[in-house]
Order: sequence, then C-alpha cells, then structure tokens
Amino acid sequence: MSDAPLLRTPLYDSHVALGGKVIPFAGWEMPVQYTGIVQEHHAVRKAVGVFDISHMGQFIVSGSGALAFLNRALTNDVSKLEIGQGQYSLLLNEQGGVIDDLILYRTEASEFFLVVNASKIDEDWAQFHRLITETENVCFRNYSSSTGGLAIQGPKSRAVFEKVFGPSVTFPEHNTIVTSEDEIGPSWLCGTGYTGEEGFEFFMPAATAPEWFDRLVTAAREEGGLPCGLGARDTLRLEMGYPLNGNDLFPDKTPLQAGLGFFVASDKENFVGKAALLAQKEAGLPSKLVAFKMTGTAPPPRPHYPVLHGGQVVGEVASGTQSPSLSTGIGMAYLPLEATKIGTVIEIEIRGRNFPAEVVKKPFWKKA
Repeated sequence: MSDAPLLRTPLYDSHVALGGKVIPFAGWEMPVQYTGIVQEHHAVRKAVGVFDISHMGQFIVSGSGALAFLNRALTNDVSKLEIGQGQYSLLLNEQGGVIDDLILYRTEASEFFLVVNASKIDEDWAQFHRLITETENVCFRNYSSSTGGLAIQGPKSRAVFEKVFGPSVTFPEHNTIVTSEDEIGPSWLCGTGYTGEEGFEFFMPAATAPEWFDRLVTAAREEGGLPCGLGARDTLRLEMGYPLNGNDLFPDKTPLQAGLGFFVASDKENFVGKAALLAQKEAGLPSKLVAFKMTGTAPPPRPHYPVLHGGQVVGEVASGTQSPSLSTGIGMAYLPLEATKIGTVIEIEIRGRNFPAEVVKKPFWKKA
C-alpha cells in the first residue's frame, strides 16, 4: 500500500457538488457513484452516461522513428493505422506478461496519441524509455497531468455530442480520433469506450474540464442520462467481458492466456515479448481467462473468491459482480484448460459455501 497522498482530477469539486461518493482508486480520489450504481448502469444502457476519466494517462509519441519504435514496443500492428485511426494494443515485458493495455491513435504520419491506465502511467513511461535506443528519432511528451478526460457512453451519446459540439464538429466514429488546438492547449475527440455502447471520449486542457463536464452532464440529463461513477463503469465493462488491468491482466499472464490474441500481430518481425508468446503457444497455455455465470441463487462473485472444478480449487475469481442487465452473478477467472470449455460446470466459494456456475461465452450481455 502506497503512502503517497491521493491525487485529484480537475473534476473533484464537481463530483462533490453533485453528491458523488468519492473513494480511493489507482492512487486517485474518484467517484464510485452519484445516484446509485444500478441506476447509473441502466442509464448508460438505455440513454447516456458521463464518466470522469481524467485519471488516465496521455502520451504523445512523435518523430521519424515513432512508428517503428511503437511497433517494436507494442503487440498490435501500428503500421496498419491510417491517420485518424486508433487501435487497442498491449505493452508487454520480455516474459510476455502484460504491463498495460492501452489505446493508440495515429494523429499524423509520424505522431501518435496514447491513452494508458491511470495506475500504469509511471511504469509505462519508464518501460517506453528503457526501450528507446540512442539512434532512434523518437520524442515522448507526457500530457497526463495537464489533461482532463470524459467518457460519454450510451445510445443517446450522439445526441449529447450534437447538443454540445454543434453541427460543425464531426462525431468520431468507432476507433477514430479528431484533434484540435487553441490558445489553451490541444483537445482530442476519440471514438472509443469501455461499456459496449456507442460513445466517445474527450480529452481537453485540465483548466477547461469542469466547464465541459457541466455542459455534457446537462445535455445528458436532457436525454435521460446521468453522471456516472466507477461502480457502473465496472459493471458495464464486465458485462462485455472487457478486462481490467490489475484484475484480469497481470505481468505474469500473457495476452494469449487473457484471450487477447487478436491484438497480437505475431507476424510482425519483432516486438517485446514475442519470443515468450511463441514459446508459450508451442508448449500450450497453462491457463486461460474464461467468463462464468452463476447458475442458481447466489451472492455476487467477487475478486479472489476460490473457483472449484471437480471438487478441487483450480483458480480464483479475477473480476466478479452482480450484472444489473442480467440480474445474476458474472465473473472471469484464469482456469486450467480442462475447465475452460463452454458449458463446463464449476463452483465459486463464497463465504465458506460453494455455489454452482458455468463457463459461458463472452460477452455476457448483448443488445436485443
């Protein structure tokens, strides 16, 4: 446990003014909920929600060597990105384990905008700089402390966008980015999210974040939406089977084990961790991250609860919660391969009692 003081986003006072319940998260004081996790969850599924994501990190990587460097540092194939496009990727250690999962956008021919996890900003920065060689023309700029961020998610997100930004600004479609700059600093509109709903993320100079937050929350309320906290963000992402770094992704687990092989361009000439991934693929995976759903009346599964198969403990819950959309417990866990087939019956030990569950296909929830 770190003794460092908790950090606050530019929107801390806004959260308090709205009655947000603030808790420690990844070294920050963040709102876990305003009106309630379930209510906020349903607002995103049915209308729209506004999340503070100012705690996340933003790097700009530029220079004639930026593309080649990022292709060597990350798992996905950066060369496939056209200007204005983005992709999900992973930063690995030499053993193939996940340091961080991140979103990478190509903003210019030789410039890239990276959004990294809040708890990994310093570690990612250090890893990237360990990898840069003296002969490479690569420049790193860290905008994390000077930038605010908001995620607007839900079927009414496009209506909110049009109300706030007007017809002259183009809505960023999925995995695209629109950049702009004024006298205060740069802003980025990104067509990504972490809920499974249509939406966008907006990064802006920190000084302007409270005003943008107020405008977006007002527009969201007009569309039947709400400001939302980390609690709903977690239930929404888990219903989609999206991994959370530190819960589902670890330095001793590879993307292959996490089911993220689609984001590993194994045909690239080289990238950090490639040799380890090829060796693991050849030898066979020791475990695999699977989704499971409780099959009877049971308390919600929570992280670190034991998972049993054939009467033996074979793993523990990585992420787990009560799904507001499905009204049942759901979760993910790393299990040995013999327990990973869809339909496999497992048990979750909850407060000394075993409750039945079964391995299911992701995502847990799909739009009707």
